[in-house]
Amino acid sequence: MVPTLSAWPWENLGPFKYLIYGPFLAQVLYSRTQEDSMKNNWCLHILIICFLRACMYQLWNSCSSMLFLNRNRRILEQGVDFKQIDKEWDWDNFVILQALMASIACSIFPFLSNLPLWDSRSLIVAIIFHMGVSEPIYYWAHKGFHGNYLFTHYHSFHHSSPVPQPFTAGSVSFLEDIVLSGVIGIPLLGTCLIGCGSIYMIYGYVLMFDLMRCLGHCNVEIVPHQLFEKFPTLKYFLYTPTYHSLHHTEMDTNYCLFMPLYDALGNTLNSKSWELHKKNSSNSGKNWRVPDFVFLAHVVDLTSALHSPFVFRSFSSTPFMTKIFLIPFLPIVFVVMLVMWAKSKTFLFSFYGLRGRLHQTWVVPRFGFQYFLPFARDGINKQIEEAILRADRLGVKVLSLAALNKNEALNGGGTLFVDKHPNLRVRVVHGNTLTAAVILNEIEEDVKEVFLTGATSKLGRAIALYLSTRRVKVLMLTISSERFQKIQKEVPTEFHKYLVQVTKYQAAKNCKTWIVGKWITPREQSWAPPGAHFHQFVVPPILPFRRDCTYGDLAAMRLPDDVQGLGSCEYTMERGVVHACHAGGVVHSLEGWNHHEVGAIDVERIDLVWRAALKHGLKPVSTLKPKNL
Repeated sequence: MVPTLSAWPWENLGPFKYLIYGPFLAQVLYSRTQEDSMKNNWCLHILIICFLRACMYQLWNSCSSMLFLNRNRRILEQGVDFKQIDKEWDWDNFVILQALMASIACSIFPFLSNLPLWDSRSLIVAIIFHMGVSEPIYYWAHKGFHGNYLFTHYHSFHHSSPVPQPFTAGSVSFLEDIVLSGVIGIPLLGTCLIGCGSIYMIYGYVLMFDLMRCLGHCNVEIVPHQLFEKFPTLKYFLYTPTYHSLHHTEMDTNYCLFMPLYDALGNTLNSKSWELHKKNSSNSGKNWRVPDFVFLAHVVDLTSALHSPFVFRSFSSTPFMTKIFLIPFLPIVFVVMLVMWAKSKTFLFSFYGLRGRLHQTWVVPRFGFQYFLPFARDGINKQIEEAILRADRLGVKVLSLAALNKNEALNGGGTLFVDKHPNLRVRVVHGNTLTAAVILNEIEEDVKEVFLTGATSKLGRAIALYLSTRRVKVLMLTISSERFQKIQKEVPTEFHKYLVQVTKYQAAKNCKTWIVGKWITPREQSWAPPGAHFHQFVVPPILPFRRDCTYGDLAAMRLPDDVQGLGSCEYTMERGVVHACHAGGVVHSLEGWNHHEVGAIDVERIDLVWRAALKHGLKPVSTLKPKNL
């Protein structure tokens, strides 16, 4: 049974909870259209404040998640996983509740609707109320919530988030937020009751209150320790992210709201607070933990750039889909793209832990279409090369190249960098061996004929050679007889008959297994017979034009169940699923292989890589029945 006042009244409404703001908006519109003056302008102020508060928390969360800026300042190094994100999904419930409580206060005290815009005394008086009344009340209330009954039924939910984040501050029970709303309301109402209230005081105090809550929960130490060394008394009046983080890791200490003074008076001050703060602040100039594996990704397009974990955390925690709410942000992304295009460096995107090893994703700040611009080729290769050399200097063991970063026309599948730098300690991997294995695993055992586009590419060649030695007829779509014959000569003569060159899509009109390695139009798809299945390793994926056919996803694998700190989806992949080339790099790292995997795929290693992936707990995600190669 759920304890009284634990669950939120609108818990089951989902996104429809925002309709609660409807009456406020309706009142604003009515006042503007039907009345001579905005008599009920308090509704407008409530809506504006709610919007600003939401922006405050979102911006703080974005800044604290920008690993490329603050990786050396993080207090707890582990990432925020999907479980925590789901727990904190409705973090903004407190904003709705406090909007309702503000409207009740305005109804009870009509003078609140006629406050002056400015009063020079108001903010000072509000701060005095806060320091002298709100802080001690919160301290004792918070300490009370750590009692056995209240903690178990109300406060444990807040502490269930392993990594403090700005959104964690709002993830509390209904009862807790009622108490917190009272703590916020005391300085506001008290200042107004003694005749010092003003509109700017309400805005200023509420936003300062949120700013301080975000500061404490941001998990990034930004308060310099030199400040407290120069002004020792200040440390009792200003808490730090380290100070509040200790409350989440050692819960019976550091109960204060924003002022450690009350912890000192109540004898609940953690003795490690200042020493640990100095350590975290001093570490900001030092190198972070070196990852064992790096996946070098790239941006696909303008909208997918907004799928980054440091933009909208909830959006990036689900598979990417173009959403209407992204449209207003596109001009901003376009400007950022131009800046990145002019001058930019590879930056840290996200990370997760697997088998005790740190895996990071670095991003080459180039958009997908830029890879196909001839004049951009040298610049992109230079950035990839710099990332490889940086990984080599740091001591990274394996660096895996994402889709377009290993384009054959761009750098020969990574051979350009390995040939240029023969003494690299970091292993450069394109991961295509596992990609080929995933695609081959999807093909049913009784298939006797397949149609292959992109047949002379790295993956196309490997798939054709592998299938032909298994006595599967491969219709290889290519107009280059020379390239076809070169591939055909790689298998023994007895298997030559299983590799057949075709130059038109009409040749596959009776073939129900298509393997697409080159983008095909709806018209070209029309040549497939009804019931055909389209396997694919083309980026971007082909359009699912045929309703009488089925379409496979891009080659991918699910990471092992013991992966830690993973909180964002890899483009359109489901949670915990990564592209096969990414998974191929993971396997390379876990196996400790010392060779580079660049250029042409070694067909003889396809079975070996597949078995290694399964051994380490990676799983195929195909909806088709898998088979062991």
